[in-house]
Amino acid sequence: MSDKANQIADLLAPTVQALGLELMGVEYLPAPGGATLRLYIDVVEAERETRTVNIDDCEAVSREVSAQMDVEDPISGNYTLEVSSPGVDRPLFTAAQFARFAGESAKVVLKLPQDGRRRFQGAIVRVDGDSLVFDLDGQTVVVDHGNVEKARLMPDWVALGMAPQPKKKPARRPNGKASGNKSKPNDGDSAVRGAKDE
Repeated sequence: MSDKANQIADLLAPTVQALGLELMGVEYLPAPGGATLRLYIDVVEAERETRTVNIDDCEAVSREVSAQMDVEDPISGNYTLEVSSPGVDRPLFTAAQFARFAGESAKVVLKLPQDGRRRFQGAIVRVDGDSLVFDLDGQTVVVDHGNVEKARLMPDWVALGMAPQPKKKPARRPNGKASGNKSKPNDGDSAVRGAKDE
């Protein structure tokens, strides 16, 4: 997170916590004409097995945070406030969040290039203090958490049933021709992506 996003997260975390929720992280996106302030909230750890964030949670946080922002006024100028549940492709902000999802794949954007790249996707192996260890196609890559600009889980959409199973290639006969009936592709096949609560 940026310094501004960290400042706002520190300011708002107690307000979100008072509602029985956790502020996962904040995205602050300045732009000409008005910034966007995006808050990601989750249920507290003790409730993660039994419930997820819903629209009522998002509305409650939006109401309380808006009132606090009006009083504290940490952003000069116009801004749009968005409160969102994490979704299955949840963003990762803290080292503890990376550790929680060890074994899963994440897409990472770095602040400064490392080994000639700023973007990569790999499996989270473990977290050692502020060092994040990833597996990129069998190669171990260690990244300092402070160098992460943004990161997001990359779910297996097929395993979640939210994308079609990959089609198997037909078996080939010894003469090199494929066996099986020819058929036209189904125009209705499409990948479905998960949506987040707004």
